[in-house]
Amino acid sequence: MKRRIRAFWMLAVALLAGCASPGKAPVSAQAPQPVPAAVQVYAAGSLREPLTEIARDYQARTGVRVALTFGASALLRERIEEGGAAQVFASTDMAQPRQLAAGGGWQEPVEFARDAVCALTNDQVHAAPATLLGTMLRPEIRLGTFTPRTDPAGDDAWALFRKADAIQPGAYAALDAKARRFEGRAAGSTQPAPGQSVAARVMLQRQADVFLTDCSRAAAAQKEVPGLHVVQFPPVLQVSALYGLSVRNNATRSAFQFEQALLAPPAQAVLRRYGFAAPGGAGAAQR
Repeated sequence: MKRRIRAFWMLAVALLAGCASPGKAPVSAQAPQPVPAAVQVYAAGSLREPLTEIARDYQARTGVRVALTFGASALLRERIEEGGAAQVFASTDMAQPRQLAAGGGWQEPVEFARDAVCALTNDQVHAAPATLLGTMLRPEIRLGTFTPRTDPAGDDAWALFRKADAIQPGAYAALDAKARRFEGRAAGSTQPAPGQSVAARVMLQRQADVFLTDCSRAAAAQKEVPGLHVVQFPPVLQVSALYGLSVRNNATRSAFQFEQALLAPPAQAVLRRYGFAAPGGAGAAQR
């Protein structure tokens, strides 16, 4: 009997030893997985809010970090040409990323969003799309815009003035003469308060009764100053611009995947919420 019991225990020990995995290291000894490098994205300042939200959602979903750098599109393009580490470039126009692509280091840009010119009006101005041009031409109405050639919204405002002249001869000269141009500063040397846009500051300080800017920036200014109104122009006067998206030729796989994410429905829905339209619409200006 003792021999049988001893044989039983020897067999059990052998079976347990066979089930063990001596060659497998404990979980705690396994090497940690490398953390993917962040995707470096340079983007136009007007995209700050939607891209911040899109990047946050993308990181939560994929675990890939997205590092965002915002600024004027032309300045960002120059920074890239001088050695900036951007892998993805989102511009307010097609011209800047096309210039990078022409240099040989970047993909040909694709359209990923569209914006248009809208009018911000204060609580003393009552205008509708059909009456907006007439309102702007009234002598007592002070008109504000961004400066052409330093801000694409300024270029679009003057394109709208030319369209207006085709409808009402003399409108271009009148609007060109009365439009007060604003750059990164409002009220001469007064810098916008932290978190406050130039358009919001101009309207809040009553420096203009009507201010022309991108519809997306107009919507943001309205959130800052709830008493403002955003008025769209009628189709005959609409001027819109395509936003261009490009990726560096030798970018990481994650960079190309983020580009595709920006073109996908979830990211496009976020852009819509911030006042941007889908690309490819009629009347888009190729700036």
